[in-house]
Amino acid sequence: MARSPRYGFDAPPIPAALGVAGVACGLAAARSGRTAPVRVGQAAVAALLLAQSGLFLHTTLRGKRRVWARELDRAGLAGDELLLDLGCGRGLVLISAAGRLPAGRAVGVDRWTRDQSGNRPDATLANAAAAGVAERVEVQTADMTALPFAAGSFDVVTSAMAIHNIRSPGDRYRAVDEAMRVLRPGGQLLLADPPSMARKYASHLGGAATLRDLGPGYWYGGPWFGVTLLHAVKA
Repeated sequence: MARSPRYGFDAPPIPAALGVAGVACGLAAARSGRTAPVRVGQAAVAALLLAQSGLFLHTTLRGKRRVWARELDRAGLAGDELLLDLGCGRGLVLISAAGRLPAGRAVGVDRWTRDQSGNRPDATLANAAAAGVAERVEVQTADMTALPFAAGSFDVVTSAMAIHNIRSPGDRYRAVDEAMRVLRPGGQLLLADPPSMARKYASHLGGAATLRDLGPGYWYGGPWFGVTLLHAVKA
């Protein structure tokens, strides 16, 4: 039987650490000889940590898939666009987009760092094949701050929780500038990142962008770790 695409886990040490800490707090509460208020407090902390771990896993396994399916539908793709996905990882957004481009093509770029489990080009291509869109998908190793494409090469540029991983603020802005550079006039930028980062990108673009909270489906552990979508149309 053909397998389904496997997109791995985002930042796997984080939900693992939250889960382990939650279990440890729960055991401490169960075994504690302290007063009832202390045990209740320990149990509450355990429940919170386990809930955060569960929310994180839900986002990385299901939530963000649904959110991006919604946002790509909302983008109103005609089906013949050339799309670029920055920091494509194992291809969730890239492949979801390719499925909407029967006469187009989706190109993914990444430096294949370990912020996602099993992050490597052959895993992305295997997922594209599993989804039945291999002929529409291409991946390249490239730096988001210096994209190897001519200006105006793409109709759409997407990025899902990738640009914030660039350490230097100046380089993050360069990545946003590069995304806009490779867009054709009238092309769309769909960029998802933490709210504080997305607001800075919008300010950097000088009012050419709108911001939208992506909701509980994209909470990495809770509303305090939500995700915002920046949407811009190149003039």
